[in-house]
Order: sequence, then structure tokens, then C-alpha cells
Amino acid sequence: MRKAIQFVTILLLLSACTTAGGAQHPPDKQEAEDGSGAEAKVSGRLTVSTHRVDLVEDGTFDRYADAFQRRYPEVQEVVFEPIVNYERDIRVRLTTGDAGDVLLIPGNIAQVNLGDFFENLNDTAEGLGELYFKYYKSYLGNVYGIVSGVSTEGIIYNKKAFARAGITAPPRTLEELYAACEKLKRAGITPFYINYGAQWPMKQWGEVLVTMMSGRGSYLDSMITTDEPFRTDNEFGRSLTILRTLMGRGYVEADLQSNRWEASKGEFAQGNVGMFFMGNWMIRQLEQAGTAPQDIGYIPFPYDNTGTYHALMNTDWFYAVSKNSRNKEAAKAWIRFMIEESGYAELSGFIPPQKKRRPELPQLEEFFSYGPAVFENAPSSPLWYAIGNKAKIDFYRGEYLQRAAVAESLPEAFAKLNASWKANRLRVLEARSGGR
Repeated sequence: MRKAIQFVTILLLLSACTTAGGAQHPPDKQEAEDGSGAEAKVSGRLTVSTHRVDLVEDGTFDRYADAFQRRYPEVQEVVFEPIVNYERDIRVRLTTGDAGDVLLIPGNIAQVNLGDFFENLNDTAEGLGELYFKYYKSYLGNVYGIVSGVSTEGIIYNKKAFARAGITAPPRTLEELYAACEKLKRAGITPFYINYGAQWPMKQWGEVLVTMMSGRGSYLDSMITTDEPFRTDNEFGRSLTILRTLMGRGYVEADLQSNRWEASKGEFAQGNVGMFFMGNWMIRQLEQAGTAPQDIGYIPFPYDNTGTYHALMNTDWFYAVSKNSRNKEAAKAWIRFMIEESGYAELSGFIPPQKKRRPELPQLEEFFSYGPAVFENAPSSPLWYAIGNKAKIDFYRGEYLQRAAVAESLPEAFAKLNASWKANRLRVLEARSGGR
């Protein structure tokens, strides 16, 4: 009973919290475009671009389409475009105008540029009521993206694999994490799957863990105040040191080059993988891959030996409507359907976007029983994006973290990153101030 009360209390706190930096506060109504008007007919042919290749292949999205067309019978067809390397490929499609009607916003588009690619969704957002991260993908009060799901970030562990390795309790400190990895390794189990070859999961060791360690949702934005954001004595250094320790001790998958994202989930189900560092959204995918729900545990990441934790509330992808869509009303209706009627958030193991709905994932109760300090992530400023893009540091894509993870010297890898960051920070700041 005590755990249940604590869990409900955490959920109430989550509903009340707001993101640092002011981006989550409602905008001045005079700034925002209305985005409304007479209700248009929902009809036509709809193309939906998605990263959920698995849900397209197993027929789940077809069932969504059938239900949607029953709701809106004048929609002739819903076509899905599953994209394996979504983050990379959708950027190309956006520039060519071939991104479909409904899509998911890639990670490196600055707030100021959202209106260049996406339709105003103020009316859709207002119709959905109180939402998490409502103004995360907005500019001057205009909403361009609506979050598809909300998650925490932590360690997903395999209870069967732990039992086979003789681990009687999940790790509560960093040293206990390493000790658990050693026991798993001796038992012939891959202790920690980092999915190096898939590349995008490497962002967990950069943008995600460094923000989590800092306890500040606006941590990434603080990088714009310095020429040397990558240091061995700050959060980036601590995070990469943990990753490099796991890799150096042979605690991660042997095949680092292949994209084994889907395969890794099956290996977890077979008891051959001990842990992942991911959001709680992955838990449902592990169940769909064959893992019994009772064999999946979920705890905060023990990134030091203090026994205290942070819980970073993070967004999943944001639904958006392409500026080039010819069926914008149908596209908006699809987003409303996905959030209110489809059950996608629950199926995917998310905390639902609408604050009035409670999450159904039982592992969240275990996670919050550790008493982590909860805070929301915050959107980074256009300046942060501009410097990163100029410096060719692929934030949220993971290649720069891959290089740092396998570099012979972490200080040397950071020195290269800092050199590029410094030079391009200067260029961006000069351009902003009117200099040449």
C-alpha cells in the first residue's frame, strides 16, 4: 500500500511540474496564431511517416488505420512509410518536401525553424486539454509538435538473467552496477547492451545521461556559455567514462558494428542480455519480443556511489503535420486519434501525453520506489542547435559519441570536439551580433 501511495504521489507531482527555462509556460495569446477556423472536412489520402517499423510490420498500424477510417469514413486510404534510419532519412525528406502528411519531428531542428517545415497545431493542442511538454516544440507561442509519449530514463534489467548470474538485488550504486556486470559476464550473459551499431541509442550516454546527472533540464543550453563543454571533469566526462569502462571490461555486446537493435530485444527475451539503458517505452517492446512482463525490472541509473538518483522526464517523438501536406485536416485528425483513441502510448509503455490519464506500466512503480528527484527536460535554444550544426557535432544521432567511446584517449577526443565547438561558437556569435 505504501508503494502504491508513493507512486500516485509521484504522478501528481509529475502533472504539476514545469520545465526550466520558461519554454513550457503558456504563451502570450497575442503572440500565438489562432490556428483555428471553421472545421474542415476530414477526407482524402493520408501518408504517415514513422520510425515504428515493427508496428507497421506486425499489422498494428493497419488496425489503427481501420479504426481511423471507421471514425472518418471519407478518408480513402492511410499509407504508412516505415523508415529504419528515421532521424537521418527524415531530414532529407523534409528538405525535398517528401516527408508525408504526418511525421515525427527530428531532434536537431531549432524552435525558430519549426514553422518552416511544420503546420501550426494550436487548435489540435487546445482540443486535447492539458498535455505534457505542450510548448516543447513551439515558437512564439505557436505549437508545431505534440508529444507522442512521455518517459523516464533508467536501467531496464532482466530478472531471469540476474537470477542465473546469482545477482540477488538490482544495483543501487555505480560499483554495484559494475559488480553485477562482472557476474553476468561470468555467467555467459551480455551484461549491458548499448546498441553501438544502431548509433542513435548512443545519445543515451550524451544528451540523456549528462542532463540526468546535472539535475537540470536546461543543461545542454549551458554549453553555449563556454568554449570547452566537453571535459573529463564534468557530466560529459563522467558519462563517457562509465561507457568506456563498460566497453573496456567487455561488459557490452561483442559485435559493435552491426545494427542489432531488433535482435537485441530478442536476445533479452532469451535471457542472454542483462541490461539496457533506455526509457521506459522500451519495456513494451521487450514484451512484444517475447519477454514475460514479470521478468522485466526498471530502476534509476546509479551513475555514482551516493545512492541518490535523478529521474529525467523526457519526451518521445513529437507528432507533426508537414507544411507541404495537402490533407492537413486529416493529418490533424490522425494526431488526435493517435493520442486519444488508439492506445498507442499505453501499448508503447509511455506515460500518456494527456495529464488526465494514468500510465499503465507496472515497472514504473519499482522505478519511483527509489525516490528519485524528478525533473523535466527542456528544449535547447536555437543558438545551441546552430553551434552544434556548424561544428558538425551530430547531437541526438550518436556518431560523435561512438567516436569518443572508442577513442584511444578521451581527453584527445574531447579536445577535437572542443576545438570545433569553440571555432564555430565564435562564428555563430559573430553572425548573431552582425559581425563578419
